[in-house]
Amino acid sequence: MVSPPDIPGAQPDPFDAIVDAPFDAALSERYLVYALSTITARSLPDLRDGLKPVHRRLLWAMRQLKLNPTDAFKKSARVVGDVIGKYHPHGDASVYDAMVRLAQDFSLRYPLVEGQGNFGNIDGDNAAAYRYTEARLTKTAIQLMAGLDEGTVTFIPTYNGEEEEPEIFPGLFPNLLANGSSGIAVGMATNIPSHNAAEVIDAALLLIDNPHVEHAQIMEIFRGPDFATGGVVVDSPAAISHAYETGRGAIRVRGRFSTGRNPDGSWEETGIEKLGGGQWQLVVSEIPYQLPKGKLIEQIAQAIMDKKLPILEDVRDESDEQIRIVLVPKSRNIDPELLKESLYRLTDLETRFGLNLNVLDASRTPGVMSIKLLLQEWIVSQIDILLRRSRHRLEKIAARLELLDGYIIAFLNLDRIIEIIRTEDEPKPVMMAEFGLTDRQAEAILNMRLRSLRRLEEMELRKEHSELVAEAEELQKLLDSPARQRTRLKRDLAGIRKDYAEDTPLGRRRTTIAEAAPTVEFSMDAMIEKAPVTVILSAKGWIRGASGHEPLDKEYKYKEGDGPAFALHAQTTDKLLVAADNGRFYTLGADKLPSARGFGEPIRTMLDIDAEAQIVALLVYRPKAQLLLASSAGRGFAAEADELLAETRKGRAVVTTKPGVKLAVVREIPAAHDHVAVVGDNRKLVLFSLSELPVMAKGQGVTLQRYRDGGMADAITLRLDDGLSWKMGGDTGRTRTESDMRLWKVARGAAGRLPPTGFPRDNRF
Repeated sequence: MVSPPDIPGAQPDPFDAIVDAPFDAALSERYLVYALSTITARSLPDLRDGLKPVHRRLLWAMRQLKLNPTDAFKKSARVVGDVIGKYHPHGDASVYDAMVRLAQDFSLRYPLVEGQGNFGNIDGDNAAAYRYTEARLTKTAIQLMAGLDEGTVTFIPTYNGEEEEPEIFPGLFPNLLANGSSGIAVGMATNIPSHNAAEVIDAALLLIDNPHVEHAQIMEIFRGPDFATGGVVVDSPAAISHAYETGRGAIRVRGRFSTGRNPDGSWEETGIEKLGGGQWQLVVSEIPYQLPKGKLIEQIAQAIMDKKLPILEDVRDESDEQIRIVLVPKSRNIDPELLKESLYRLTDLETRFGLNLNVLDASRTPGVMSIKLLLQEWIVSQIDILLRRSRHRLEKIAARLELLDGYIIAFLNLDRIIEIIRTEDEPKPVMMAEFGLTDRQAEAILNMRLRSLRRLEEMELRKEHSELVAEAEELQKLLDSPARQRTRLKRDLAGIRKDYAEDTPLGRRRTTIAEAAPTVEFSMDAMIEKAPVTVILSAKGWIRGASGHEPLDKEYKYKEGDGPAFALHAQTTDKLLVAADNGRFYTLGADKLPSARGFGEPIRTMLDIDAEAQIVALLVYRPKAQLLLASSAGRGFAAEADELLAETRKGRAVVTTKPGVKLAVVREIPAAHDHVAVVGDNRKLVLFSLSELPVMAKGQGVTLQRYRDGGMADAITLRLDDGLSWKMGGDTGRTRTESDMRLWKVARGAAGRLPPTGFPRDNRF
């Protein structure tokens, strides 16, 4: 039988190409290739020029299109087309997005592309399509690419081998630290903030002078991030220094409030703008890096709607070219610092920038570096570029000197040279043989135009020759002396620093490094404006709050069939304790009460109170106060008010009740009281020391009074020396006091005896 491959024209069996290999090994091998490609050729920047491949190819394509700062703009579509067609075979959207970011002055501290048209804004809006926008290179980009034609870097073939592209850019601009970078690879990421170029260069100069300088000395010059959008870094110098020493850390960045004038005439970054009538407003002039302004305003507006910022009345965006976010407080009496602190906590006006100095070194190996190591590696790469430039220049000088030697020979023997050219069929070999010229020298002489003969002056040729020889000697000394190399690098860095000095618009520091004061702990209650309020709760559970302290016996309107139950005075900053007869306690903020212009709202829409439960008490929470809690079965205990606060609408179970037993008494215990009085439905009264009443967080409590039939009617605390007082019946409003209560004083849990003459018939204190 003949196998298929032996049959003329037959196709090979595809199963012959199958390789039998373990699945895990094959998968791990292929995933490793993908991971390495993502790390080294997409996501991490190169330490030497601070660029990822897409950014490098973008700038290289723009250079090839001659989009210099002094030349005209060209359509972005032209640039993107060249990039994806020649150098970067990826989607046009990703390439254009990268180009847009290089042009945004709020994304890059030192933009590398100058855009014309809509390149997006700090609100988070996208750029216009690339057919509508135009671009060209900036001076910074030209500085970053300086030396590409001087043999400073290696050129590698493009993806299809048709053209070449530079492996890195050789310029002296410290782009990695000056503009920063961010990216997510496979198993690793990088996040480098932008910095002040002058400070980066100063730190590099310090390291060139003293390679063994301490990290602390570097941080005295290299102060920390300098974001494109400004802001304030509020971490301590020690925390910032530690982050740069390890290469990892988190840096807190806050927005900046605009400059305001103090009463003494001085200016300060308070952000407070004084208005008429003692009113004021806060103005935000800078926001944290990479935070869309529109998102921040939405966060603040949402916090106002959710009542998380009750001290803030409104937020307005009055920005034009400069950011101006106006914050209007509820009242002029609100503490501005409290408002600022609440904004830092509740919105992204304070963010954290995760520092991760993960870069590719000269061998394309990823690693997290300290700021000192990173600068040292960058200096080494610049020294290498300097040496390559010098060697390349030496080669050019040698080639030019060779031609100059030939031109001088030709000048000295011009008539004979002309005769050979006129008479010989092949003048080149004759010239080479007669004058000892090299092939290149003879070719250069033959290629000269006649008009150039007048310039063949011996003095000029010898002057150029001597200048080139001197330059070659200096270059050779530079190549042979590391000290000269460092001096030359320092001189070049000092030259580029002038364009980014502190007194230039581009070079001045935008981000302030200022450690924030210790955070002041505050609660949401602190953001409520304090004002008097009268709380009214009806018998059917409708609650409202009237502004001011109105008379508690005032007649309010109620729904038909409803009537008064509780009324008390409070402040809007107070918390109200609501007790139900099932033993549960609920907490309600006095600032959240509906207006008293109507009937109010059902309290059950604010609190999850059981439908069958009845409200037995409404009182103002007083910190560290104690309350007397007693059930209808004659059991009770004292409870700390702090233990009664509930954090949710469902309340807190405090008094445990059995079937048929209800919580009947909730009364605050004044500090001066020392005894408890309890009266039952059987009209028996007992009096015992308050010290016999236990303090509990929850439970049934202890027996206060013993009954044969019925239960407890009422309970109260009192000061024994003051006696027991009760209101007399009728409209007189008189109060009667029984000063000597020793006859009723017994041990807790006794049956008791009949109360003093005249005690109310309803058995209520």
